[in-house]
Amino acid sequence: METVKPVAITQGKGRLRRTVAKVLHIHKLAGVAPEDGVEKVKSREKGKLDQDFAKNEDLSESFDKREEEYEKKLALEALLAKLFAMVSSIKSAYAQLQHAQSPYNSDGIQKADSLIVLELKTLSELKQCFLKKEFGPSPERTLVLAEIQELNSLLKTYEITGRRLESQIKLKESEIVFLKEKLEEHCKQNKLLEKRLNQSGQLCNPLENLHLWGLNPNHFATYLHHTIKSIRGFVRLMVEEMKIAAWDIDMAANSIQPGVIYYKPDHKCFTFEHFVCRVMFEAFNLPFFSGSSESSHKKNRESREIFFKRFTELNSMKMKEYLAGRPKSRFARFCSAKYLQLIHPNMEQAFFSRTGEFPEMSIATAFLEMAKRVWLLHCLALSYEPEASIFQVSKGCRFSEVYMKSVAEEVFFSPEPEPRVAFTVVPGFRICKNLIECEVYLSN
Repeated sequence: METVKPVAITQGKGRLRRTVAKVLHIHKLAGVAPEDGVEKVKSREKGKLDQDFAKNEDLSESFDKREEEYEKKLALEALLAKLFAMVSSIKSAYAQLQHAQSPYNSDGIQKADSLIVLELKTLSELKQCFLKKEFGPSPERTLVLAEIQELNSLLKTYEITGRRLESQIKLKESEIVFLKEKLEEHCKQNKLLEKRLNQSGQLCNPLENLHLWGLNPNHFATYLHHTIKSIRGFVRLMVEEMKIAAWDIDMAANSIQPGVIYYKPDHKCFTFEHFVCRVMFEAFNLPFFSGSSESSHKKNRESREIFFKRFTELNSMKMKEYLAGRPKSRFARFCSAKYLQLIHPNMEQAFFSRTGEFPEMSIATAFLEMAKRVWLLHCLALSYEPEASIFQVSKGCRFSEVYMKSVAEEVFFSPEPEPRVAFTVVPGFRICKNLIECEVYLSN
């Protein structure tokens, strides 16, 4: 009996537990679970869903705002692109108008004027659209069309500019041809005048009617200018004769001054000018270009008046008359010595058909004229008190504007380091506390 009771109680408790579990399960399915049970879990899940929905609505609104702002910016960009395209079209039409005016083209002027008016009207309409905020329906298409329009306008402007430049080039070419013909005509006239003046002896008197007591440094500078001019005339003729005789100009210039770098091929003429000046002005400070004891003795006795008298005497006479009257004078010996130093026998044979006496040719006449001027400049230099002295600078010296001037200005525009003196072309002079710069050729 005592053993049966516990079993009955245990079975009763198990039935009760199963009954409670079924009831709870039914309430759960119906959604009426207690707050501390399934209903609490369900309310939390529903709250999360409501929060997510609210966030999605906020994101949607911000996206719409950004899209609206982007469309406005794109519309403004399209409007500005269209504006710049119209400005380019107006510039292109104005360029057409200018091109049609010179030379005058009435049809072209009317056409360009109509284009300008049309573009201005379109520009006014665009302004009204901007004020009313009426933008195009497709800004992307407007951007592309505006870019195409602007490029077409620029292309037309460049074409018109190219045609205008071509017409200007043709005009300049015709002017160049005309000026070249005019230059050749003037050169021929100058050669004729120079030949006549040389024959008449008028070029030999730049300081006519000059007196000793009226001498000043300007007179020496004036006669030096004419002397250098005659030297360059002789050099020009000598180089021309060398070219006619098929001489190698480059080799000849390199033999005089080796290793010089010239900025232009024509600058080799300065080398020959340097050679002629070096020969003609050698012993210039000595009386009668001589360093002998006889000349030194005569220097002590000769006065300024005697040298000035020799200057005025030869300056007023023609070359042929002076040489004919004094065939063995110091001047005649000076001419003979300088001629032999300048004109090599091989050169003379190439230049002239015969040797010996001066042939009656232009180069011989130019030499005599040059020799006379150098001799007269020498006499004039010894007429001053103190007498004028000559100087030149050595190779490799630095350039100084006080003592030198360059015969070629190209050297100052060169990016190379500071140029140095390659050789002295024309010597300088000191006279009465005044300085006449020597002319030099600079090289790097």
